[in-house]
Amino acid sequence: MCAALIDAVGLRRVRARRLRGLYALTPDTRDTAALVAAVAAALDGGAAAVQYRSKDPDAALRAAQARALARVLAARGGLYIVNDDAALAREVGADGVHIGAGDGSVAAARDALGPERLIGVSCYDDLERARAAVAAGADYVAFGSMFASPTKPHAPRADPALLARAQAFGVPVVAIGGITAANADVLFAAGADAVAVIGDVFAHDDPQAVREAADAIDRVHRRATRPA
Repeated sequence: MCAALIDAVGLRRVRARRLRGLYALTPDTRDTAALVAAVAAALDGGAAAVQYRSKDPDAALRAAQARALARVLAARGGLYIVNDDAALAREVGADGVHIGAGDGSVAAARDALGPERLIGVSCYDDLERARAAVAAGADYVAFGSMFASPTKPHAPRADPALLARAQAFGVPVVAIGGITAANADVLFAAGADAVAVIGDVFAHDDPQAVREAADAIDRVHRRATRPA
């Protein structure tokens, strides 16, 4: 392995180690100014990472929002992931991409992103999918829905026991789906390194309320990881 590739893999590992605690997933909105304000508030509240997740068919809007969030993340130092679109992640200088079933392979994402950026994979309730993803080069894996989720009400329910079992793969393990400050402790105790949250953080019009919601989950994580 050449020195440049070794350095790139090392940078990915450093980035992956930052995926701890609150992993905030953005809601769908066409109001870019409100989105930026909400993401800034979530980061101020302790979010370690933000995933830009938009299903809007307007590619120009998605690109504009992704660039705007890249500036916020750069200013505040958070880990920045783009959902589904490896080319957009590379274009805006994000730290990585997150892919699910139907979003292409890990190899294709790696070709688009290069060796330095992260690839996360949705594994739903399937430990073997996670094993295969890591073998293909995924840098973290996500399981869920852990609880009933209004974002994806028909998503398969995942057993929290998967979180501890997936730790054997040596990459960060993320829990997703219906997670709030009231139930996140169960998932950290079960083996989650991070919890991916949309509604409990972003279901507020006031940025101060967003910050407080993010802080509540961050405090749960800090309690869960405090030395005994």
